[in-house]
Amino acid sequence: MRNSLSTALKDYLRLRRGLGFKLRDEQTVLGDFVRFLQRRGCDHITTNLAVQWATQPQGTLPAHWTRRLTMVRQFAIHRSAVDARTEVPPIGTLPFRYRRKSPYIYSDQEIVRLVRAARRLRSTRGMRPETYATLLGLLAITGLRVSEIVALDREEVDLRETTLTIRRSKFGKSRLVPLHPSTRHAMRRYADLRSQIYPRPASPSFFLDEYGNRPSIWSVRWTFVKLCRQVGLRGLTDSHGPRLHDLRHSFAVRTLVSWYRDGVDVEAYMPRLSTYLGHGHVTDTYWYVSATPELLELAAARLETAS
Repeated sequence: MRNSLSTALKDYLRLRRGLGFKLRDEQTVLGDFVRFLQRRGCDHITTNLAVQWATQPQGTLPAHWTRRLTMVRQFAIHRSAVDARTEVPPIGTLPFRYRRKSPYIYSDQEIVRLVRAARRLRSTRGMRPETYATLLGLLAITGLRVSEIVALDREEVDLRETTLTIRRSKFGKSRLVPLHPSTRHAMRRYADLRSQIYPRPASPSFFLDEYGNRPSIWSVRWTFVKLCRQVGLRGLTDSHGPRLHDLRHSFAVRTLVSWYRDGVDVEAYMPRLSTYLGHGHVTDTYWYVSATPELLELAAARLETAS
């Protein structure tokens, strides 16, 4: 006897999470899809209804529709093993290919302005400006993802050995990230101030918000947008512009530019940078070369010299 789509979805999510997938959005998105089918009196997945549901949100980019249909397709493949009526939407049904945005490379002066603006944030306890100034500085100097920095616990920051232990990374891989002595000094200064303001915080987080809790990724992003507007990197009403994630891009591009200019064997060193950044595959790191005009020119010049 076939189980219901709702039960099948729970089994599917449980199985994939057991394999290590985080599935942050799938539970909500696919749950909405199953309810969509139920409202139409359909107890199995069809391509026609999947496309109807995927393209429902109006005013969104086609990439969003494609992503929704991709989630359904993966669920349908799983479901087809039990219910032969299941239709798996063919690849290319919504032919949109996501194109990564070209990275915005921050100058040293822009980063300094952002950090200084963060130190001027309003605060009743003095925690908020120090948290954001230190957090932004750490993002710029290490190239970590904002999710990785926000997830850091105090026990994962070893200021004696000058290393960070990244456990909650995008691809579930743990890694050690070394710190420069100047970064260690800034982190120590922040840790001392945090202990003065919150001697016994309830949260194990290294970074604390104004109320002694772990900052959320969304609050960090929103504060960053406000800071960008204050220092002129975005207009007062701009919804687009330099992003928080571009601090990571800037770190990677600066590292590669430095290697090319110093005559380093970039091919040999690229896997090291990929590991440091926590990329799933070294090809993700090579993307920076094709996405950055300066790096393309340096790579081309290296090839001409070698030939």
